[in-house]
Amino acid sequence: MQKNPREIAQNVLFLRTLMVNLYVVRTETSWVLVDTGLSGYEATIREAAAEFLGSPAPPAAIVLTHGHFDHVGSLNALLEHWPVPVYAHILEKPYLTGESPYPPPDPLAGGGGFSLLSRLYPRGPIDIGTHFHALPENGDVPHLPDWRYIQTPGHSPGHISLFRERDRTLLAGDAVTTTKQASVVAVATQRREIHGPPQYFTIDWNSAGDSVGRLAALQPDLLATGHGDPLRGSDMRSDLRALAARFGDKEVPSFGRYAKRPAVTDVHGIVSLPPDPLPRVAAGAAVAAGLAWTIAVQRRRKAS
Repeated sequence: MQKNPREIAQNVLFLRTLMVNLYVVRTETSWVLVDTGLSGYEATIREAAAEFLGSPAPPAAIVLTHGHFDHVGSLNALLEHWPVPVYAHILEKPYLTGESPYPPPDPLAGGGGFSLLSRLYPRGPIDIGTHFHALPENGDVPHLPDWRYIQTPGHSPGHISLFRERDRTLLAGDAVTTTKQASVVAVATQRREIHGPPQYFTIDWNSAGDSVGRLAALQPDLLATGHGDPLRGSDMRSDLRALAARFGDKEVPSFGRYAKRPAVTDVHGIVSLPPDPLPRVAAGAAVAAGLAWTIAVQRRRKAS
């Protein structure tokens, strides 16, 4: 098993919180935290950053790829120690400032244990108040002059990824994953395979596919994601291009709430949602189970 935390690129520290990754990015004068992982890891994050930096100094800022619960879980606890600005895309604002929850997850997408449990996951909103700052529209990342952000929506409305051109390091958030996040077995073993975003929380599959194509076109040398191990080199680039080329067939669920129609959102949150098929599926399953039971009873009566 690889060391956690560990430096995966110059001035970039990888830290996994149970099954969710976050990153400490050091600059010549300061540092920035990218995402905050699951709840309860505030002390772990602070200790790992202090050891990596050789100082307990707070970051200049926190940058969020998006605001799903597993990427902002330790955010409020960290802000109690570090009253710093939090940067995210403007379309993530309603989920970070108490205005709107995210669209409901889709337990019918993905086909794994984590998908089936997804109705239990928090969907916010959290409220960080005046700590929220919108990222500039030109792609610059405050306090990270060597990096730019790329808009990669689909998994969430304002999802972003971060890219450093000089060594082609890509912090992709959940726009791409390097393990099948819907599968309990894949997550438990951290099986390495490139996939699109976690299916149960993805609300716009056309945008998600476009985002993967945008990232593949960057031809990264290092791909570091929100879930799974960092991958690098030509095999990774080839797999990323293949994912983009076959995204509709390989990743888009054939059935589910957002399979055919996306959730519609704006700067205030949810505007409209496609109908939820789960009650109809559950009703159909109940009818099928009742029919099977009736047939079984009739067969036993005939046999007797």
